[in-house]
Amino acid sequence: MTGDRKSSSGRFHIFHLRHSHDHQNLIHLLNELLRIFLNFHDVWTNTVNVTRRAYHSIDKYILENAFELGKEGSTAITAMLINSQTLVVANVGDSRALSVDHEPNREREIIESKGGFVSNIPGDVPRIDGKLAVARAFGDKSLKRHISLDPNVAIELINNDVDLIILASDGLWKVIISNQEAVNCIKNMKDAKAATKHFIRSGDFVEKQG
Repeated sequence: MTGDRKSSSGRFHIFHLRHSHDHQNLIHLLNELLRIFLNFHDVWTNTVNVTRRAYHSIDKYILENAFELGKEGSTAITAMLINSQTLVVANVGDSRALSVDHEPNREREIIESKGGFVSNIPGDVPRIDGKLAVARAFGDKSLKRHISLDPNVAIELINNDVDLIILASDGLWKVIISNQEAVNCIKNMKDAKAATKHFIRSGDFVEKQG
């Protein structure tokens, strides 16, 4: 799922707000996240701080509406292009761009300090309390005391050396070994939709549920 908004100062894009709910709930959450971001008056001038505040605001919204939305959670990537020069990308979970995956083993000490544990069962991925395969996520009310919502935020200056950016979920990153491999697959393609279809048709992009 994606959301997109333009203004005179820049362009804001949300990629892969993945939730275990129906299509209408996804659209609702996307619109809510867009609204929260763009309601901050300093969104284009204090973007990193706004990003962190917006992530916490949408997490609070999901938790407060868990009865209607459900108790499970979501990963996400947000990307803001400011004045066609500065790209600010943030993520929680294993949806990734200029970021890192928030895997349980990476944050084991923090999880254990909060009273949780990380399971490592042969044949399965590491999971928090034997359930969740990411250490940071929106929602997940039953595990909230053991996980984080703080996004990883990265900034990249856009110039003539930047050809593309790939924003994708673990369905891509857990199949393609490296970032460079993913770039090599589509670096000669000019159309974003065609590049996405190439991943799917070539079998490189296999949707996996964590």
